[in-house]
Amino acid sequence: MLPEFELLMPRTLSEALEMLTQAREGVAPIAGGTNLVVDMRGGRHRPSVLVNVAGLEELRGIRRENGHVVIGATTTVAELLEEPLIAEAAPVLWSAARVFANPLVRNRATVGGNLADASPAADTAPPLLVLDAEVQLTSKEGSRWVPLDEFFLGVRQTLRQPDELLTAIRFPVPPSGAVGGFYKLGLRKADAISVASVAVVVEVGEDGTCRKARIAMGAVAPRPIRAYEAEKLLEGRVLTPELVAEAAHLCAEATSPIDDIRASAAYRKHVVEVLARRLLSEERR
Repeated sequence: MLPEFELLMPRTLSEALEMLTQAREGVAPIAGGTNLVVDMRGGRHRPSVLVNVAGLEELRGIRRENGHVVIGATTTVAELLEEPLIAEAAPVLWSAARVFANPLVRNRATVGGNLADASPAADTAPPLLVLDAEVQLTSKEGSRWVPLDEFFLGVRQTLRQPDELLTAIRFPVPPSGAVGGFYKLGLRKADAISVASVAVVVEVGEDGTCRKARIAMGAVAPRPIRAYEAEKLLEGRVLTPELVAEAAHLCAEATSPIDDIRASAAYRKHVVEVLARRLLSEERR
């Protein structure tokens, strides 16, 4: 059973922000509700007021703008798969969307909601981290852009304030030489929470030197994380098998996983090293 709550239906973004300001205690925005409703049924979250932002046109759409790809916060995961700009400019994000839950959930779940929920296993987080994404947080007082890596604070904890709404996500359009991939390991082939996930984007010059490396991991720490030491190791060097193996080991060392019903901490460390090595080996070819 869902607990009792008041449902507010704003018609514009400014109206939604006003509602968040007026009902600060126990208020929560809702769009797809694929995480929030489950948490409410389970008693983990008991907001007294829900502000439904799903129908706000200001929060929808995918576009190219000033050298960036901009994604409206209520854009669904299914819409990522349907948008040619995502497949062209961010195949790492497209790959994550393809293995996100199941078609029914993809049609409801929003990109902004997946990030704002701040689950360590959020499937869109690692690919957006390797794309150097930022999130836009908007209140009545104005907007601010925050690097995604700074937005996540811990398990289900973010920088978003009660009167703020996550309104958009943006990342620079990667150069033509950038390639990337995403691997997710779950207990089933579909509709499974990640046991571990790894996203990689590398830019390799004509001489074979790695100009830029980004590696991010999910479900192996209290929040989605970047493998900064592994990235530093790769940049400015040729991606030999030995270097790739060393970087993959650094990825595993950067994690702080837990034992739970899906996997042990030791297994997650091992999986991260295997997935990182596999992805980096593929991108060096």
